[in-house]
Amino acid sequence: MTKNHPKIPADLVADSSINELLALSPLDGRYRRHVVNLSTICSEFGLIRRRVSVEIEWLKFLAADLRLVGDTRLDSQQVSALHAVQTEFTISDAERVRAIEQETNHDVKAVEYFVKEKLEAIGLHALKEYVHFACTSEDINNLAYAMMLRDVRRDVLLPLMVEVTREILSLASSNLETPMLSRTHGQTASPTTLGKELVNVVARLTQWAERFNDVAIQAKINGAVGNFNAHVAAAPEIDWPTASATFVGTLGFTPNPYTTQIEPHDWIAEYLNALAGFNQVILDFDRDIWAYIALGYFKQKQVEGEVGSSTMPHKVNPIDFENSEGNVGIGNALAKHLADKLLISRWQRDLTDSTALRNVGSVFGHTVIALRSTSRGLKKLEVNQALLGKDLDAAWEVLSEAVQTVMRRHGLSDPYETVKEITRGKQLTEPLYAEMLGKLPLDEKLLSQLRAMHPSTYIGLAKELADKGVHELSARLKNL
Repeated sequence: MTKNHPKIPADLVADSSINELLALSPLDGRYRRHVVNLSTICSEFGLIRRRVSVEIEWLKFLAADLRLVGDTRLDSQQVSALHAVQTEFTISDAERVRAIEQETNHDVKAVEYFVKEKLEAIGLHALKEYVHFACTSEDINNLAYAMMLRDVRRDVLLPLMVEVTREILSLASSNLETPMLSRTHGQTASPTTLGKELVNVVARLTQWAERFNDVAIQAKINGAVGNFNAHVAAAPEIDWPTASATFVGTLGFTPNPYTTQIEPHDWIAEYLNALAGFNQVILDFDRDIWAYIALGYFKQKQVEGEVGSSTMPHKVNPIDFENSEGNVGIGNALAKHLADKLLISRWQRDLTDSTALRNVGSVFGHTVIALRSTSRGLKKLEVNQALLGKDLDAAWEVLSEAVQTVMRRHGLSDPYETVKEITRGKQLTEPLYAEMLGKLPLDEKLLSQLRAMHPSTYIGLAKELADKGVHELSARLKNL
């Protein structure tokens, strides 16, 4: 029996963009407002615009730098007109490219024809056949994606990565001396400070952000199989490897001289893996903060009008950290698939990378949502000093490490085994701790030192390490 599905109005079928409720992906629907700044960079419009830019840059290079176009010279007005095609590219222009593609059934050829139309319009008919000169589609595509990934790293991802890292660092700086019970394997362990634990996270995030920032973007423009075959046939007098490297360099990228038809994408894999590494540390942080909220170590500020549960009015749920964790999972799954897939291409070229790369914007979209969610959650946190202190005061067993180590230092036999026999699996109170000390073969001076200890003061160099980390990491983040 056929189910009756609600009928979608014909006008919405024709243009689903007018209602985000019909978006197939939440990035284009529910979460669109969070990722709108990615639209002009990583959308089809963004890709087409950068393809047009590459075609025009190559044309200008052939004419002005290589003097390949006979006696044709570009005056300042013509150069400005060409520049305007790049910088003033509109949605209507992209729609024109797509209309041409309906005839060519080839997206890059459609860009070539579009640029030729623009040349006609600005009186540069003589340059038409030098558009896409000696190029394969991937000469244009790899440079367009290089521009895309450069722009999204510089304008969106790195600023957001630095922002959320600084917010965690700020929380650390405010809690350098806040003692906290550690929990190794989920059990009570040697105390630390909240600031030191947060600095640990910041150090990891900073290292991954630096790796991400340092990935060199590689590109090529060397023809159908990477050997300059057509270039040499048409203009053997030109040193094409040098010319190619110069052109790629002028665009701000590192030339890759050893390619097949495609630039092999190794740098994109490195780029995505570095981003995924940063994201995975954020996920680790999200889960830890979620757990600390569950323990009560953090309270959450209430937001007027928000509902935590549809049935339990008291609930203030850690939804921001949960949202971040979920989006990191999706974004990293895509990132890791692309990082693996893009390293593989049959013989000199297959098209699997082309369709896969179109999803790279989704990696960035889920990353942006995740980082903004974590940032939003951080702004709601309040440290519960009272509960942190209460838990420390109820965990005197953590001092057993100090006791057995002091005994070792003073040459007493079997100190670990002695203390283990008394403490293993037990929760010590202050009286029981004092009773334990009374059973140990220690002189009065050592006993006095050990009696003076408290779980909240047994933090080693946590404060000093955290303070040093705050200053060092602040400086490193300024360089990103």
